[in-house]
Amino acid sequence: MFKNIVFGLALISVIACGSKPRVSLDEEALQLKPSAQHEVIAAEVANLLENYSYKKVPMTDSLSRIVFANLLKSMDQGRNYLLQADVDDFKQFESTISQDFRKGDLSAPFYIFNSYSQRYLEAMEYALTQVEAPHDFDLDENYVAYREKLPYFQNETEWKDQWRKRVKYDLLNLRLTSTDKDSVDVEKHKETLRKRYKNLISQAKQTNSNDAFQLVMTALTDAVDPHTTYYNPSFAQAFNESMSNTFEGIGARLSMENEMVTIKEIIAGGPAFKDKSLEVDDRIIGVAQGDSEFEDIIGWRLDAAVAKIKGPKNTVVRLKVIPAGQELTAQPKVVALKRDKIVIEEESAQKEIKQIKGDDGKTYKVGLIKLPKFYIEFEAYRRGDPNYKSTTRDVRLILDTLRQENVDAVVLDLRNNGGGSLQEAIELTGLFIDKGPVVQVRDVRNRVDVESDKDAGVAWEGPFGVMINRFSASASEIFAGAIQDYGRGVVLGTQSYGKGTVQSAIDMSRFISATNKLLLKAKGLDKDPDTPTGAPEFGQINITMGKFYRVTGSSTQHKGVLPDITFPTQYTAEKFGESSEPSALPWDQIKSSNFSAVADLTALKDELREMHTSRMEKSPEYAYLLEDIEEFKKLDSIQEISLNQDKLKLEREKSKAKNRARINKGLELRGLPLWKEGQPQPKTDFDFVLDESLSVIADYIRLEQRKLAKK
Repeated sequence: MFKNIVFGLALISVIACGSKPRVSLDEEALQLKPSAQHEVIAAEVANLLENYSYKKVPMTDSLSRIVFANLLKSMDQGRNYLLQADVDDFKQFESTISQDFRKGDLSAPFYIFNSYSQRYLEAMEYALTQVEAPHDFDLDENYVAYREKLPYFQNETEWKDQWRKRVKYDLLNLRLTSTDKDSVDVEKHKETLRKRYKNLISQAKQTNSNDAFQLVMTALTDAVDPHTTYYNPSFAQAFNESMSNTFEGIGARLSMENEMVTIKEIIAGGPAFKDKSLEVDDRIIGVAQGDSEFEDIIGWRLDAAVAKIKGPKNTVVRLKVIPAGQELTAQPKVVALKRDKIVIEEESAQKEIKQIKGDDGKTYKVGLIKLPKFYIEFEAYRRGDPNYKSTTRDVRLILDTLRQENVDAVVLDLRNNGGGSLQEAIELTGLFIDKGPVVQVRDVRNRVDVESDKDAGVAWEGPFGVMINRFSASASEIFAGAIQDYGRGVVLGTQSYGKGTVQSAIDMSRFISATNKLLLKAKGLDKDPDTPTGAPEFGQINITMGKFYRVTGSSTQHKGVLPDITFPTQYTAEKFGESSEPSALPWDQIKSSNFSAVADLTALKDELREMHTSRMEKSPEYAYLLEDIEEFKKLDSIQEISLNQDKLKLEREKSKAKNRARINKGLELRGLPLWKEGQPQPKTDFDFVLDESLSVIADYIRLEQRKLAKK
């Protein structure tokens, strides 16, 4: 599974805006320190990486330099906050950071983080002053929003100029995107920006030492291996919930707006959905557990508030709510909800039946199954719950339904599926092969285990296709590779991600010594008030403990799975995927396992490729796809934005006209009405790769039927 889960730290998504003259560190309120628990965890993680992980990487000065670079990049990737003088100051730690981790000494990375946080707050405060400053929108100057390829600011003057331009751009953007009536309402635009920057300041000041520790530990683990990750307790709980596609709570998606927890979505089937007392944009200002007293949560961090609202199934939570659209002075209503298990359906396997007209004029029915990830409800599975949720169980039910619908073929769409449960990849493969090896796993001692499907019988025997792309990884690659090696179906799309490593999720409490636990307890430091109920006390490490190999013995590491029918893509191997990761393990090969292919599809695939190529040579939609790829490549250059109002307006009008022309070209190719001025933008989520893949499957059905007829 991809390691880079969205962090949820306000500072990570927000931290790219500017800097101001440095003041003494003593004057800044946000001075975070690592806890004794953090120091113990850091030392144990370093020990695990050095002695027990697959790579066994020593904490050396060369590793320190990578950790140092990772830390700077994670904080200020756009280079909008730090000055070169700051970076020069930090370089005193560049060759010693990883050795310090071994000793549990986090003073250097926390010093860097605090210095960065100070720069960030200074940037936001300076931005507030520039909201009131005069700006000449007739002046011919440019702004670069994302400066990763540019040097750090050499001095305070450069920094101030960048932030002046940032505020000017924000004001100009509000002018050009407002309605005609509001476009000249300068005071309204200023007030919008004042609220925006004050909100960013408020969020940044809520950053705690756990946030800093998470970022620091990620800089370390990224330097060792792109898929080894330490998760603090809150992130560990979120990761485990994402792997199961379930969580326990009220069934609402929440966000922070103006320091208040705001409901942004009611999840179908959950307690909030059934109760009907809550609405989108309602604001939750207080939380009580059962009949206990309410806690005021205005101004809380979102994750802390969510930890209070979520909770075990069948427990009651009471919410004090200001209804959407009402003033804060309005009388809040109290809503009592019994928490329940929530299933995230949109991330579960879903089916659709497509009617595909083949080149022979016949119409074929194809069952399309979209699978966003390989999920399993681990805890319910371990408890022996007969109703645990999993990928294989859901897909088996879908296949039963598709068989009853008399589909001619099935396509499993694994595009953008970053992986998940190895067990589910194996069991899902078993729905399409009778029995046999699925994947080989080599561990830290170089022992190779062959993981097999042991259940006889298949759930689908007919024509089968698997779609992958550059972001299909891990479990997706195991499945697609096994289908390809067994000759069980056709793989379509683009080269996959190339993640061929195996991670074990380990509760860090297993590695914290009894002595350290007693010492922490004696100091009252064993319980972190920010740790959600049910989360691992010391967090969790997902550590690389092996590599997996296809049944043929070839690793998917770096190379991934190469499709049988290939489509062009804008996502190149040099910039996307495992081969773009400097700390990734290399490709290699081991002995083939003892497996028997279901069929030899070599001749069939050759015919399918010929038919596909013939269609593409005369397909205007294929040419349209190639044009889109070229447009995407242009975005890789440094983007300068004009701050001259007339020029920027003209650029946007040209861009809008170009976008309209491209959309209309796509509509025209599909025989749909064109998008005219004044009309709302039509739905344009056309999926040419899916359409052509289904046409390939129609060819597959036709060729198989012809072969059967000859028999």
